[in-house]
Amino acid sequence: MRLALTQAQKNLGNTNGNPSVGCVITKNSSVISVGCTSINGRPHAEHNAINQSRTNLKGAELYVTLEPCSHYGRTIPCTKSIINSGVKKVFFSINDPDLRSHNKCSKLLGNKKIIVNKGIYARESNVFYRSYIKFKRNFLPFVTCKLAVSKDYFTINKKNKWITNRFSRGRVHLMRSNHDCIITSSKTIIDDNPRLTCRINGLNDSSPSRIILDNKLKTPISSKIIKDASAYPTIIFYNKIKKNKVKLLKKLKIKIYKIPTNNDGDLDLNKSLIKAKELGFSRIFIESGIKLTTNFLNRNLINDFKLIISNKKLGKDGDGNIKKYFRLFLHNKKNTIEKVNLFGEKLTTYKLK
Repeated sequence: MRLALTQAQKNLGNTNGNPSVGCVITKNSSVISVGCTSINGRPHAEHNAINQSRTNLKGAELYVTLEPCSHYGRTIPCTKSIINSGVKKVFFSINDPDLRSHNKCSKLLGNKKIIVNKGIYARESNVFYRSYIKFKRNFLPFVTCKLAVSKDYFTINKKNKWITNRFSRGRVHLMRSNHDCIITSSKTIIDDNPRLTCRINGLNDSSPSRIILDNKLKTPISSKIIKDASAYPTIIFYNKIKKNKVKLLKKLKIKIYKIPTNNDGDLDLNKSLIKAKELGFSRIFIESGIKLTTNFLNRNLINDFKLIISNKKLGKDGDGNIKKYFRLFLHNKKNTIEKVNLFGEKLTTYKLK
């Protein structure tokens, strides 16, 4: 099951609303096939593992991280594929929160004399599927936020574009690949002109869609993110209509959606996340400046918070210090779930909700 969970991690954030599942098939105490959910969600992991096996599966055992689906969609259910394969035992970690399949596979497979066992690695799988479970049970998608600061907690380097080293920046690209959508602000686009893509060899095709929160449609047409819109799906949430800008953005294949504002006149973040979920996004990655980050934090909309601390102080070259604010905010509210040393720099992941 540990190997199956490793398989599931391969396409996390790239399965288009479907869960990223891992599957391992064994026979005579040997692994004979593995599979994971394909990019965009189909075929499913069980289907891939069964079809990729070069060994007859009669009498084999199948291990899968999530309860096999039992409902008909674009393809036959995985329970049907398992029954047809000749597998004699099925082990799955946790039940599927999707009510179309929840707690149904044991009876379906049992009726065909297939032994079913549930619960192996359940704790680890429940952690891994936090975003999928929330997507199925909540109005809002799962939200992860990243912020990089200097050793003395500045968020802006006035003399250099970068605060962190190349290993930390590479880790951020990996984070992007595990999400299906990045949310940023028009201010970040104007100030930093980022691409917000995954530029790691082998993961170039795993860049998520980008949503820009741009109330007054200030995003420059010349920005990198707009120029890349034909290659990477780009969406703008706005409220103040500028007809000519709207027309031009649509011509550039950028999708735009009008979002209500809050009492402060800013885009409503709750409604922005609800719209993102309606568009099919289940794993949101917030990558922006301190203002949008703190707005999400203040509204209790972030599930996991990733803080990267550089090994260098900026001193007089730094701006936007957040040390006092974040110590107050994270006090008695944080649960550390990961610590990583990135060649002297520290990445800490806090579970906030």
